[in-house]
Amino acid sequence: MFEGFRRDQKLVNGVEINFVQGGDGPAVLMLHGYPQTHVLWHKVAPQLITDYRVLAPDMRGYGDSSKPAAAPGDHIVYCKRTMAQDIVALMEALNIDTWHVVGHDRGVRVGHRMALDNPSRVSSLTSLDVVPTQQAFDNMDAQMAMAFFHWVLMRQPHPVPETMIGNSVDFYFDFLMETWCATEGALTDEAMAEYRRCFCNQEAVNATVAEYRSAELDLEHDNADRNTKLTCPVMVLWGNNTEKRPGWQTGERLNMLDAWQLRAEAVRGKALDCAHFIPEERPDEVVSELRAFLSEMN
Repeated sequence: MFEGFRRDQKLVNGVEINFVQGGDGPAVLMLHGYPQTHVLWHKVAPQLITDYRVLAPDMRGYGDSSKPAAAPGDHIVYCKRTMAQDIVALMEALNIDTWHVVGHDRGVRVGHRMALDNPSRVSSLTSLDVVPTQQAFDNMDAQMAMAFFHWVLMRQPHPVPETMIGNSVDFYFDFLMETWCATEGALTDEAMAEYRRCFCNQEAVNATVAEYRSAELDLEHDNADRNTKLTCPVMVLWGNNTEKRPGWQTGERLNMLDAWQLRAEAVRGKALDCAHFIPEERPDEVVSELRAFLSEMN
């Protein structure tokens, strides 16, 4: 995986960030989601390095990046502002002044916060299968709560979710990966082995639970910016196959594009025939949409 890429680690913002990078041209930063790592992009990133400098890090708490302990009640360690600051510091260390952000799942939430806090740095934001955090919580209904059961579980007090997930982590991981994918064969054996290696241990469980639990502080930050819209162009792609997870992302009340139009001035997008793991289920379509979107800004 990631032929033509260089692998490296850098100490930034007090944590070691593991990442791969390859290609030349405008910088494209690719941020993964839960319960995955930068490996999520292994089908997409290599197709872009002929025209772009592509960087794919493991965010703090994930993959082979640092997993600092967070004391109960300390949400600063894994709030999206802190996680975004890690990646901004990484880009600065690599002498990259501006970049496009492509995020999936939690990576979108970090990218959204990054764009709000650093509007002069983020040239565009692409969201893969995510409704903005504030809109999701404001519109949580029974259907969405069922699909987002892990959000509710991981906001429980320490050490309840850490213990429950940690005691059955392989079973829990397998359940997520099977129910969040609708395309047979999309998750390769090599990628799955990496995800399992990086997630199915207590240190990773503790870190990722702390990241989800930090929603308490994320919502405070989002509420402060409720009336602030992103000025950079935003593209939204989402999976329309929710057969395994009715209510996923939108519940009965939300529309994906409408939700993003509340948070950004210029939004475009479309649904793809897949479930949640868009970069692995529909990589060629993602690349095609990204090339068309990014070419308008080059």
